[in-house]
Amino acid sequence: MLAIELCGIKLRNPTMLASGIMGTTAASLVRIARAGAGAVVTKSTGLVPREGHRNPTVVEIEQGLLNAIGLANPGVAEFVQELRGVSGTGVPVVASVYGLSIEEYAKAARFVTKAGVAAIELNLSCPNVEKAGAIFGADEELAFQVVHLVRRATSLPVFAKLTANAGDVVAIAKACEDAGADAITAINTLKAMAIDIRARTPLLGNRVGGLSGQCIKPIAVRCVYEIAREVSVPVIGCGGITTGRDAVEFLLAGARAVQIGTAVLTRGVSVFRKVSLEIKEYLEEMGYGSVDEIVGLAQRC
Repeated sequence: MLAIELCGIKLRNPTMLASGIMGTTAASLVRIARAGAGAVVTKSTGLVPREGHRNPTVVEIEQGLLNAIGLANPGVAEFVQELRGVSGTGVPVVASVYGLSIEEYAKAARFVTKAGVAAIELNLSCPNVEKAGAIFGADEELAFQVVHLVRRATSLPVFAKLTANAGDVVAIAKACEDAGADAITAINTLKAMAIDIRARTPLLGNRVGGLSGQCIKPIAVRCVYEIAREVSVPVIGCGGITTGRDAVEFLLAGARAVQIGTAVLTRGVSVFRKVSLEIKEYLEEMGYGSVDEIVGLAQRC
């Protein structure tokens, strides 16, 4: 009932770990897989190691989180060694990569292709690191060029992760599809900030960061709905998914799978099993036999 196929990849349920949460080590990815996720997406890695931004890098706000970790990672060559420790779970692993140039995306994609992952997700939309993804996800031509070069560099399915910070996220999604993307992930965090009124300074060390959690869900649902109307490739919904009800909303909007990030922190790693059970309960209550039957139903209205 819950099993789906995404770009030829079989998932036991439509929930996926979103990039950026517990995706830095083999142990954490294995833990999420065993907790019930249908697939796991790694934290984004690039060609060279990055220390990331100074603390504080994560602050909790009402109905969400602000983070400015700054793409801290050990570099893709070292991370590939970590990825090899995730085998044996039976859960597909999607490697998230970023680049400071179009060529760096392709080079990073070549590295992770050799690591035995099921697919590659291109972080085209990081909102808190200048020159590291955000610019590529906000421009149709640049997004096209990145996806096109990565498509030539790997035989694996390629997911393009986009942001609502872009002027026309639908146009950029179509450009990615034209360039050979096998799926669109929408959306990444939104550029935002918060200020401590007593200290009179921004709460984040980087001043601005990415906003995630329930507060961005209506925006994410809108993006998924609009993108799904215009592209023929699958859409993966991401942004504020905390419950099965949230997940169903994305599925009805046109998503084929959903990614969960912030809710791992608020509901615990068991959130994947809980959300899957809540989706199953909805399907049974409404008389549907599979997830496939509800994907995009709201598009018909």
